[in-house]
Amino acid sequence: MASPFDSINSEAYKAYVFWSAVLVAKMLLMALLTAIQRFKNKAFASPEDTRMISKKLVPKYDDPDVERVRRAHQNDLENILPFFVIGFLYLLTNPAPWLAINLYRLVAASRILHTIVYAVVVIPQPARFLAFVGAMMPTAYMTLQTILYFML
Repeated sequence: MASPFDSINSEAYKAYVFWSAVLVAKMLLMALLTAIQRFKNKAFASPEDTRMISKKLVPKYDDPDVERVRRAHQNDLENILPFFVIGFLYLLTNPAPWLAINLYRLVAASRILHTIVYAVVVIPQPARFLAFVGAMMPTAYMTLQTILYFML
């Protein structure tokens, strides 16, 4: 009996692994970006962190720059983690390699752009919305294609 993994195209698989790794690196960098904003604005959330800098500092939970980065990071968790799952499951549908590769590229580029326009160089809407949709639509497409493929 053939395994569903036998039909995975190696080029599409390589693209999935590469762009997933890029997105993991991007999410890891969000923690660094949060730390940078905390030090820049002296907005530490824990008393032990404030004492590290100065005994006079008090915890600050509502710095707008820190919170913006935290919201961008939260948005990554809500959108990139589902992409990891559905991106792999989509490979099991034996998609056209060029399509799978470009869907993965589009998701990764859009998520990177989303962070840039939301947390690095703040650009007014609809920039963030367009970057969000640029990743959401391919992810939704892969989800629908996977459901339809395995439903039949």
